[in-house]
Amino acid sequence: MFRYYLRLALLSLKRNPILSTLMVAAIGIGIGVCMTALTVYYLMSADPIPAKSSQLFAVQLDSWDPNQPVSEARPEQAPWQLTYRDAMALRESDIATHETAMYYSARIVVSENEAVPPFLAWVRLADADFFSMFGVPFLYGGPWSSEVDETARPVVVLSKRTNEQVFGGANSVGSDLQLDDQIYRVVGVLEEWNPIPKIYDVNNGPFNDTEDIFLPFSLAELASDRRSEGNTSCWKDEDITSYTGFLNSECVWIQYWAELDSPAQVREYQAFLDNYVREQQRLGRFERPLNNRLTSARDWLDVREVVRDDNRVLVSLAFMFLAVCVLNTVGLLLAKFAGKAPQISLRRALGASRGTTFAQYLVEIGLVGIAGGLLGLGLAFLGLAGVRSFEGEYSKLAHLDPVLVGAAILIALLSSLAAGLYPTWRACRIPPAAHLKTQ
Repeated sequence: MFRYYLRLALLSLKRNPILSTLMVAAIGIGIGVCMTALTVYYLMSADPIPAKSSQLFAVQLDSWDPNQPVSEARPEQAPWQLTYRDAMALRESDIATHETAMYYSARIVVSENEAVPPFLAWVRLADADFFSMFGVPFLYGGPWSSEVDETARPVVVLSKRTNEQVFGGANSVGSDLQLDDQIYRVVGVLEEWNPIPKIYDVNNGPFNDTEDIFLPFSLAELASDRRSEGNTSCWKDEDITSYTGFLNSECVWIQYWAELDSPAQVREYQAFLDNYVREQQRLGRFERPLNNRLTSARDWLDVREVVRDDNRVLVSLAFMFLAVCVLNTVGLLLAKFAGKAPQISLRRALGASRGTTFAQYLVEIGLVGIAGGLLGLGLAFLGLAGVRSFEGEYSKLAHLDPVLVGAAILIALLSSLAAGLYPTWRACRIPPAAHLKTQ
C-alpha cells in the first residue's frame, strides 16, 4: 500500500509543479537558515571530552581584592585562574587521581634545516598528567614522565603540524629542537587533536587552535625571558621589578585542573582547598570570605559563558523563520487540497475511508519534507561556507557532521508534517455528496 501511495504522491507533485516547487522551497529555505545557525551553536556548546567531563574539575581560589569581586556581573564567582604560588602549593597534593597546572606562552623555533626559517610557536606549559586527563592522542612517543615534572628537564612534545613543519612528518622522538636559545629533546608527537571548545583553557580563546608545542610546567620558574602570553589579571598594587617578583605576586594567570573520580574524592579535595586557604588567611592573604570552587568540565562551559546569549538568540530567530516558512507551506497546502476536493470526494464515494485518505496525503507531505530537507542541506552548506570564508572564532565551527545532517532531515519531515496536518485533516472532512452533485 505504501508503494501505491508513494506513486500517487509523485503523480500529484508532478501535476502541480509550481505549487510543489514553492512548498519545497519554503521548507528548504527555512531548513537552510535554521541549520546554519544550529550547526554553529551545536558545535560551540558540544562536550569536547564526554567520557570524562564529569570527572575533570576546574579549580578556583578566591584570592581577589577584598573590596570588590572579580566580576561585578557575577559577584559569586572566584577568579578563573590561580596565582603561581597557589598553583605550586596545590601540586603538592596527592588527593586527585591526576592534576595539572598550565599556562599559555610562546617560543621561537629554530630548525637545523636551513630551508625552515625560524618561526613563532604557541606553547602550553603543563604537567605530565595533562595528556591523560584530556585524552590527548599520540602519533609517536608519548608524554614526559612525572619525574620531569620535578626535575625540570628540557623535553618537548610537538603537535602534528609542528612536527611536519620542522621534521617533515618523520618520527622525531629523540631528536633535538632549539626553542629560543635552549635545546630540548623531543619525547612525543601528537596525532591530529583540536578539541572544540578548547575546554582546558577557555580563558584564552575557547575556539583557538591547540598549541604547537607542549613543555613541562616545571620549566616555568626558569622562563624569565618568556612570561605568559595568555590572560593575566592583577588586582593588587605591587612593585614587580623581576620575574621572581611576578611569580610571587597576587596576579592570576595559571589554569588548574584536577581529575576526581568519585564524590568522596571531590569532598576530600574541596576540604583540602578550604584548609589551604584558611592557612593562607592566617598569613595575611585571601581576605575575602571562603569561596573555593570545583567546577566540572561541562559546567565550566556554562560558567565561562562559552555559548553567549546572542548565539542562543540567533538560533531562536532561525527557528522563528522556519515557523514562518511552515505557515506559508500551510497556506500552499490548503490551496492545493482545495483544488483536489472533487478527486477526494470521488475516492471517498468509491469506499476510501478518511484514514486511508489521510495516510495517502501524509505520504505526499513527507515527500515534500524530504525534498525540502535536501534543499535545506544544500543551502546550509552554502551558508556555512560563507561563515568559513570569514576569519574568526566561528570559522572552524562551520561544518556539518552526520548527526546534524540527520537532524536536518528530521526537522524537515517534522516541519512538513506540522504544515500538512491541518490541510490534510480539512481535506478528509470534505463531504463527498456536495462535490459529486456539482460534477
